[in-house]
Amino acid sequence: MKEMSVLPAHIIRLNGTGLYTLFLAGAGKLFEHQEEINLINVFPVPDADTGTNLASTIRAVIDQLKPDKSFKNTADAMALAALTGARGNSGVIFAQFLYGMSAEAPREQEVSVSSFADSVKKAVNYVYDALSHPVEGTMLTVIREWAEYIHARKEELKDFNEMLSRSLEVARESLKGTTEKLKELSMAQVVDAGAKGFVVFLEGMMEYVTDRNLKKVLKVSRDVVHLDAVHDTSYREINYRYCTEVLLRGENIDKNQVRELADASGDSVVIAGSGQTLRLHVHTNHPDTLVAGLNRYGRIAFQKADDMVRQYEMIHHRKSSVALVTDSTCDLPEVIMDHYQIYQLPIQVEIGGSHYLDRLTIKPEQFYSLMQDKKSAPTTSQVNETAFVQLYSRLLNYYDSVIAVHLSGHFSGTWKNSVQAARKVSNETGRKITVIDSKQISGGMGLGILKMARGLEEGKSHEEVVRLGKRWFSSARLFVGVRDLKYLVRSGRVSPLKGFIGKMLNMKPIITVDPEGKAAQFGKTVSQKGILKMILREIRKIENQGGIEDYVVLQARNPEMTNWFTAEMKKITGRDPVSVVQISPALALHAGVGTVAVALLRK
Repeated sequence: MKEMSVLPAHIIRLNGTGLYTLFLAGAGKLFEHQEEINLINVFPVPDADTGTNLASTIRAVIDQLKPDKSFKNTADAMALAALTGARGNSGVIFAQFLYGMSAEAPREQEVSVSSFADSVKKAVNYVYDALSHPVEGTMLTVIREWAEYIHARKEELKDFNEMLSRSLEVARESLKGTTEKLKELSMAQVVDAGAKGFVVFLEGMMEYVTDRNLKKVLKVSRDVVHLDAVHDTSYREINYRYCTEVLLRGENIDKNQVRELADASGDSVVIAGSGQTLRLHVHTNHPDTLVAGLNRYGRIAFQKADDMVRQYEMIHHRKSSVALVTDSTCDLPEVIMDHYQIYQLPIQVEIGGSHYLDRLTIKPEQFYSLMQDKKSAPTTSQVNETAFVQLYSRLLNYYDSVIAVHLSGHFSGTWKNSVQAARKVSNETGRKITVIDSKQISGGMGLGILKMARGLEEGKSHEEVVRLGKRWFSSARLFVGVRDLKYLVRSGRVSPLKGFIGKMLNMKPIITVDPEGKAAQFGKTVSQKGILKMILREIRKIENQGGIEDYVVLQARNPEMTNWFTAEMKKITGRDPVSVVQISPALALHAGVGTVAVALLRK
């Protein structure tokens, strides 16, 4: 159990365990009020998650921190944990404030009010330096005015009790003033959400100092509610779609160069931390370009890219009462995902020691280039259970139920993690979540999901769409024409010996997915055009035997062969494909660059 401190009735000096106790008290209060803070979140974008982001950041500190008797040691550990776990614009700002406070704290076991006042006053400069375009009337203003008040009166404040009591009133008045400082807040007649979170945190500390309820502090909840209520904010155009965060580690990271890259990528830029650990927050339309640039300055230890457009639609403009969820291996184009509001979690891609989020922080074209440039085989990893828990918890605050569809369980543990998360969230909420193993991958899964989305748009029920979906997935077929065996060898799908023999004989295989969802060989010949013709012969059989309802053509950097193959498909079916898309890394890392494939639904 982490060491706690029973603070004296009058706190003249504050040590590390005392700081941790006050932090817990503030955290507990903020956890209680995070829904209220989410409700008033209208700036910089009305995505209703400021309370959740602050709670998540603070939760990360509590989970990681091992308090020390030394104030300085505890403050340093607190700052590092906050930088590592910061989430959202407000979370990164709060983390930078803690970092500034720790950097300026004296190396002492205990600090006086005067020393504390000096450190928080100097910490304000760190916060302003972290933002490319500081905006008054926000969390910044309240932190600054609170710290300035403490510093100006540090000699007359006899203990931390008085400091917290008097400065809290200043913070509350500053919070009230935010409404008139920003047009967006004035129009909605609310205070700034981040500033509200900071004041609530101070209120929690003050409550503990007043009532001395250590038992309550010890019972601070371990669970963070991810999003709860809806606030009827007016729509504002979201110019930059992805709320992107990156944790960058290295030696002597050039913060100015990182800021230049971030400023060129979008807005709402916040850069917290030191030359060894930087936490970056930016709203951008191109997280892939941003992450590619950041790789030049250090090692990316964490990254996320939340879709703010989809978040806004979830809260204000849902097209159905049932949410449809999948993973990034479904290989549907963005225009279809957007039209039907399909929620997608990215698989993790690792290549050359660097990690990426499929189709968010790395696009297929970038992946293909890295596949060819790197000697080591790329790998993918499943979407973890926590990511599904967070998504399902949020969705069920707005939707009646959820249907999730994933790539075959024989290819990845993503489906299993989704099932476990669904069971957990369903038990907590009493809401229905159905998770389907499509026993498909890539376009085969994507076409089934498209049919399900159309069914929901037509008003079909949760149960009917699930029943029909299973039938649609069983009617799907996928044929993959591989150009180069080396990728199958590198991924372990073909043994080196078989790969060597195949290369010597110049054999090209056709890969398919069997009814159990396992990869299987359909045929082989000596040229890629030869295997594509073999696939076309099978397509004619299917068309003649009952017909093809829909199809999608997939490729990995082979436009000439793809154009020829698509034209031949049109001759057979009499229609254009639903789309021609680039293959996801989950399939491309096995099939390789140059692959051409087709997925279809039989009538």
